[in-house]
Order: sequence, then C-alpha cells, then structure tokens
Amino acid sequence: MTTEQANETNTAAPQHVALIPAAGVGARMAAGSPKQYLAIGAKPMLRHTVDAFLSSPLIAHTYVVVSADDPFIDGVLPDAGEPAGRVTVLRCGGATRMESIRNGLYALSGALGAQDRVLVHDAARPGLNAALIERLIVETGDHAAGGLLALPVVDTVKRGDAASGGSVATVARDGLWLAQTPQMFSYALLCRALDAALDPAAITDDASAVEALGLAPRLVEGHPRNLKVTLPSDIRIAEMYLALDSTI
Repeated sequence: MTTEQANETNTAAPQHVALIPAAGVGARMAAGSPKQYLAIGAKPMLRHTVDAFLSSPLIAHTYVVVSADDPFIDGVLPDAGEPAGRVTVLRCGGATRMESIRNGLYALSGALGAQDRVLVHDAARPGLNAALIERLIVETGDHAAGGLLALPVVDTVKRGDAASGGSVATVARDGLWLAQTPQMFSYALLCRALDAALDPAAITDDASAVEALGLAPRLVEGHPRNLKVTLPSDIRIAEMYLALDSTI
C-alpha cells in the first residue's frame, strides 16, 4: 500500500472515519472470550467503543477490524453493514494490532481519499465520548503530522533496575505524556508510515510509526476516563467513568 494508491484527486473536504482494530485475544484478562467482548455495565466493551463514534456527528463512518473467523461480532454489531448504517465490519484482522490496522487500510483503499482523516482507536478504551473526539479533531486541525489524545505525566517517574528491583534514577517528567487513542492521521500518511515500519516491535502505536518518518504528531490532552482496559480490575474503573456524566 503506497500513498499513490490513495485517491490523490479527491478535492472534497476530508471526512473523518474511525478504524477500530478488534482482532486481539486479550490474554492478560484470562477470560473466556476476547476482552473486547466482555461486559462493561450493560453491554460489551466493543459496543461502548463503537457507540462513542456513533454519538459524534463529526465521524462519517466507523470500521471495525476483526479476525476472519470471529464468532462474537455479529451478536455485538448486528446492524453492521446495513446500507443506512454507519458501521462496517472488516473481517481481515491480523496476528498483531499493526497488521490488523494495515489490513483494514488496504481494505479501504477504494473508499477513502488521501486526505481523509482516520481515527485509529483501541477497542479496549470504552470510556471515549463525543467530547473527546471533537477535541482531538478540532485541536489537531489540519496539522500535517496528525495528532493523538494523551495525558501529561503528573507523577514522579522512577527508572528501576531489572536485576535488583530497586530504583536507580528519577526521570524528569517535563514533556512526558502517556499516549491514548484515538490517534488521527490522513489516510495517505498513515499508509506511508505503516508501510515504512520494518520492525513491528519498534512500533508501539500509530504515532510512533509517524514519528519514525521524522514527523511530530500534535499532542491533545485526553482524559483519565479514556483508560485502556487491560486487567480485570480495570473493568470496575471503566464502569465508574461510564456511569458519570459524559461531559468533560
């Protein structure tokens, strides 16, 4: 997939679409199903995530990437694929998050223009809401390198010694941020960045692939409610935020 494969002739105002990689197995949750399908409150985690994008008038469409043999998705998104719907399931997930995103971008090569904005979001961040989506889009604007939600580090940061388990240094926290998602880039830039990423282990998020091109995505302050559910204890925290007023 190259920049040239994108529709360079598209002169319309760029649209914003969401791309949610959801082919992971969530091994650290030790659950009977992938973590994106675990219940958070009254509905599956992935449904909360998708509904956040559906609640935003700024998002033209939402694409969910799952594995080809995913047995759960039809029960979570039964309305996906309807002509009038705003959600499409792409059954082209890969072995890694990066591979799932790249496969999803390949699948959308005929649907998106080069300058259309793709908001890549973790399926396991159900606390996203329309206000955060709007903040990312508005504050990133037309920044050429895109942007991402993130939280400035407020705690004292220590560097530990792996052998002894002790603290060996205090790291200056000035300028340190904790990356969240969505991370938003033009379709052409995201394709180019991921194609250039030869070492998947070095690409911990989409922004790191863009940074590897020598670009600096804009940091937009997110919110703690947009936490990533990784461990079983995170579910209760997510439920707490979802029970609160969605305004920020």
